[in-house]
Amino acid sequence: MNNRMIIGLEVHVELKTKSKMFCRCSTEYFGKEPNTHTCPICLGLPGALPYPNRQAIEWCILIGLALNCEILNHSKFDRKNYFYPDLPKGYQISQYDLPFCINGKINVDFNDKQKSIRIRRVHMEEDTGKLIHQTINGKGVSLIDFNRSGVPLVEIVTEPDFENAFEVKQYLQKLQQIVRYLGVSDADMEKGQMRLEPNISISLNLKSNDLPKYKVEVKNINSFSFVEKAINYELKRQLEILEKGQTPLQETRGWDENKQATVSQRIKEEANDYRYFPEPDIPPIELTDAEIKSIKNTLPELPDQKTDRFQKEYLLTAYDAQILTRERALTDYFEEACELGKNENITPKQIANLIINKKINPDEVLPAELIKQIILTHKNNDIGEEELRQVIQKILKTYPNIAVEYASGKENILQFAIGQVMYIIKKKIDINLVRKLILEELK
Repeated sequence: MNNRMIIGLEVHVELKTKSKMFCRCSTEYFGKEPNTHTCPICLGLPGALPYPNRQAIEWCILIGLALNCEILNHSKFDRKNYFYPDLPKGYQISQYDLPFCINGKINVDFNDKQKSIRIRRVHMEEDTGKLIHQTINGKGVSLIDFNRSGVPLVEIVTEPDFENAFEVKQYLQKLQQIVRYLGVSDADMEKGQMRLEPNISISLNLKSNDLPKYKVEVKNINSFSFVEKAINYELKRQLEILEKGQTPLQETRGWDENKQATVSQRIKEEANDYRYFPEPDIPPIELTDAEIKSIKNTLPELPDQKTDRFQKEYLLTAYDAQILTRERALTDYFEEACELGKNENITPKQIANLIINKKINPDEVLPAELIKQIILTHKNNDIGEEELRQVIQKILKTYPNIAVEYASGKENILQFAIGQVMYIIKKKIDINLVRKLILEELK
């Protein structure tokens, strides 16, 4: 109980640009024959020169803006030197001391509290190749597919602001949602488009703000549940070492789902081990304030903004608004249905209820078909006007703000009143009649 878990996150997101980061090879490599999406540049052949992908840089900055980062006017690429089979050049083109985006933050809900997670940096780099381990002629071999090598990769690094696996999972789900809203990546973890790397350590002094003298990085996790398991496993493993009076080894580990354990991969490198130096083949990147503003103007309405607007504009509950804003495609579908429903006096609440309760698939049911379903469901029933009037009078007495807001010109409040009538009646009723009776009572 006196221990404090300290977790920071590095998240890699593949961008869905048409071409790679420094060459014109296609990025649509998934499921293709190995080494068919390559060229001298992404294979690191002598004499091949990189040429930066402008779209990828702008999308990296867009992610930074969505995470409330400062955007640097002066930036550059660097060489990160390490020798590994999936790195054809013997170095990775990345960013070191001058990334595109720094000092951001996002607010994340953790059940009954909200916490601000600080974003240290958002920078641009190129992806590596992929190692494939197989058995050929009875021998274990490692093959390399360079199709992925050079695909634009954005790395998002947080400060060590997480205290448990639950907080990490909530943050990652929100980050994936934001990236998908921006339309810069599908962030499909099964395809390796979003890879998660927690840095984990434990302080035995709950009150101390000092960071431990070690940290363990768990690399390339591609599942929210796996990252949760890996963190909880590391908590147990590191505590056992600390309680013996020893310090856990500073190392890089991987998650083995079959063993349900993390396994050691290599001693964790420090920044100076990578011998960073400026990439000599790419000039520094200079961004004017006007260029940054132009990128900022392309920011769409983000999930938190959309959730707030749905509650205010459509009078939805926080729960309904959160469900309808999980995916951008669903929000667009809901709003199109609401626009069509206006002509039929169908409330946003009715539309939301049908989408949520019946788990409507937007790919299978057009918004116009959804509205027809609601019309058929709410055809006139045997309920009489007098019974309806009594219900309406009861609602207006229970919610006096309906009359006040309607009198001040907020006609949207009528949708709330209609929704309350429907909730109480629980029968098929004529919406036009309900609206007419409400207006009569208000007058």
